[in-house]
Amino acid sequence: MWLSSLLLALRSIRRNLLRSFLTILGIVIGVSAVITMVTLGNGATLAVQNQISSLGTNLLMVRPGQRLGPGGGGGAPSFKEADAQAVATQIGGIRAVAPEARTNTTVVANGKNWTTLITGSTNEWFDVSNWTIASGRRFADEELQAGAAVCVIGQTVKRELFGGRDALGQMVRIKQFSCTVIGEMASKGQAAMGNDQDDVVVVPLRTLQRRVTGNQRVNTLLVSMQDGADADSVKAGLGTLLRERRKLAEADDDNFNVLDTKQLADTLSGTTQVMTTLLGAVAAVSLLVGGIGIMNIMLVSVTERTREIGLRLAIGALEREVLLQFLIEAVSLAALGGLVGIALATVASIVLAQVMSVPYVFDAGINLLAFVFSAAIGVVFGYVPARRAAQLDPIDALRHE
Repeated sequence: MWLSSLLLALRSIRRNLLRSFLTILGIVIGVSAVITMVTLGNGATLAVQNQISSLGTNLLMVRPGQRLGPGGGGGAPSFKEADAQAVATQIGGIRAVAPEARTNTTVVANGKNWTTLITGSTNEWFDVSNWTIASGRRFADEELQAGAAVCVIGQTVKRELFGGRDALGQMVRIKQFSCTVIGEMASKGQAAMGNDQDDVVVVPLRTLQRRVTGNQRVNTLLVSMQDGADADSVKAGLGTLLRERRKLAEADDDNFNVLDTKQLADTLSGTTQVMTTLLGAVAAVSLLVGGIGIMNIMLVSVTERTREIGLRLAIGALEREVLLQFLIEAVSLAALGGLVGIALATVASIVLAQVMSVPYVFDAGINLLAFVFSAAIGVVFGYVPARRAAQLDPIDALRHE
């Protein structure tokens, strides 16, 4: 009975291909919209997590000022290199600490110039910021102590100044002094805020302070915690130590702020997931519209095939067989729309993920859920027309014109 009902349903769908296509169009749009929104949302969440994790592992960023953002430093004093050494030796759970000073300036090499970020720090900077040396080496201890004229460059700087040539051993002029390129960093791409992380030149901290900025300021302390360390305990110890070193009275507010990149990643990921859920819910409304369309067409189909239904009932077909025939027809339409919607969503998600520069994340769960939901819509909205067909009086149905 099930097989014969399925064959009758498919035969009816094939008999009116254009109408069947228009009937499932709402389901197709609904399923593809839901899957595409959720897939792109998952890709955006993963992209945010990857970009923030590229800043460093278990990283705390300590900056002067009471708040983050432009102007947050206000009149707060900057840090000193000794502050980084104190944090590394006096607080438990610390893997490495890197003092960091930054400035933007124009660098010149090979007859070309390029405005880039000059970062002064120590070798710990490469560890806490997850940088890998693609070729060459880091700074030697004597180069750090003496403030030597050496540098390590990012891939963007290498491309803009040297093209495809090897940059190791070449000279790069930064303001009034020239430094030797001793290393090239592997590419990391875009940061969470859209900045190019590879557009950087790294020099020893004392080199930057003496030859570029002319002061002893340290803009940021990058603190990398050990795996499994209690972040709250580390941040509390960090706050106590810095308050002592910055001679703050008990009633004074902190004149520095601590940013936990893990908390930032969790916050941004939570935000994108909420937006994904909202967009998916809005797109799911079109599935209900598609279900209403199926019900309307099935009601029209029952009216058109009244004599056929009467004939089947007259020669002995049971009500449940007629009910099953029309119910299977409605579910088949909805399920077919779900399959077409999944195919369109897959293509659209891959294309849009490339356009938006986010990873394509295939989610089998949302694809299966969308298909099951589309079939369920066929059951829900197909039951009323199917029930109406099964309850027709055979005599009245045969008299229908």
